Amino acid sequence: MKFVITWKVRFRGSAAENEASAARFHEVLSKWTPAAEATIHQFVVRSDGEGGFAVVENDNLASLALNCFKLSPWLEYAVYPVLDVEEAGGLLREAIEFRKSVQ
Repeated sequence: MKFVITWKVRFRGSAAENEASAARFHEVLSKWTPAAEATIHQFVVRSDGEGGFAVVENDNLASLALNCFKLSPWLEYAVYPVLDVEEAGGLLREAIEFRKSVQ
């Protein structure tokens, strides 16, 4: 299954506290690796430094959740299951035909 994952940085303290938190985040992030069964198609960071986006394929929801949990003290996530546009287009056509068939 394919997901778009967005994240925002959790800024919760003073500038000094946020700076210390960012240093700890980078320390933890340097040891993090994505789950072996996950395929990351895109992994990008917003140019304002406030968050980022990833397109990830992973059929193991627990594995996906674990990856989010590992960095959740610093990042707030939204995870959206998505379809490729070609597949969605076929489903849309099928749905239109279904509605047409209902008298």
